[in-house]
Amino acid sequence: MPELPEVETIRLGLRSHLEGRRLEDLEVFSARAVRRVSDLADLLSLAGRRIDEVARRGKFLWLVLDGAPRALVLHLGMSGQLLVHAEPPSDLPRHTAVVLHLDRGTVLFVDQRTFGHLDAVPLVPTPDGRPGGAGTTRPVMPATVAHIGRDPLDPSLDLPAVAGRMHRTTSAVKRVLLDQRYVSGIGNIYADETLWHARVHPERPAATLSVGELEGLVRTAGEVMAEAVRVGGTSFDALYVDTMGQAGYFARQLRAYGRTGQPCGRCGTLIERHVIGGRSSHLCPRCQRSMRVPSPITDN
Repeated sequence: MPELPEVETIRLGLRSHLEGRRLEDLEVFSARAVRRVSDLADLLSLAGRRIDEVARRGKFLWLVLDGAPRALVLHLGMSGQLLVHAEPPSDLPRHTAVVLHLDRGTVLFVDQRTFGHLDAVPLVPTPDGRPGGAGTTRPVMPATVAHIGRDPLDPSLDLPAVAGRMHRTTSAVKRVLLDQRYVSGIGNIYADETLWHARVHPERPAATLSVGELEGLVRTAGEVMAEAVRVGGTSFDALYVDTMGQAGYFARQLRAYGRTGQPCGRCGTLIERHVIGGRSSHLCPRCQRSMRVPSPITDN
């Protein structure tokens, strides 16, 4: 599933092609892609408006449209792709779910596993009065996004407040990183990478870390993900590509995730895979020590 760096890479690609363009029409090919739309007329009513901003919070993207009380929300799900074309292709790719026709060019929403969706969502004020997310200056966000926290790449993230909330829970720190109510956009890949860089065991209770250490952990997550954005995100297969159909290269820089049995880049100890909270976790048992370390899972 695309995580924050992959969605941010796509946002940056969309921004350069969409902002200032007019959304002329939406062509829907898959009812599942608009399954969350309560009234299709609300979605179609967005046609004819100028796209002012391409915004993101966590893994949610939305288009801010000139004068519209609703935003066009796009969620990629597990395999969604947003592909920009200067001209409408003569043959649509397989699994094309929705086509956004612009006054110049088109955007195809292609979704093989059909977990992604588009929706027309009312905009609501942000509780803190700050911009709704990355890429927007407006203190509003789609109502369906309001339940998730800001993410490590959001310039309006209140880091001390987030760390203070994290410090009040005894849940495993990896589980807290994955909980979108604290900080959004971090999935399994970048949680493992963040914890490796911070030398923190994923099962360590968040409350045993100081507020300062938790601030540093979230800051590290932002640094890791910013580097991933710089190289286009992480691609393990053809399902994740950017808006021009290109793969990302951060997989080459992974230090923990997916490296079971390979030497740690710091100390040479072999990376282990554990199941913690029902999720695979990759860690160095020497660099990321815990008072209680579970037995490793072998892939044999």
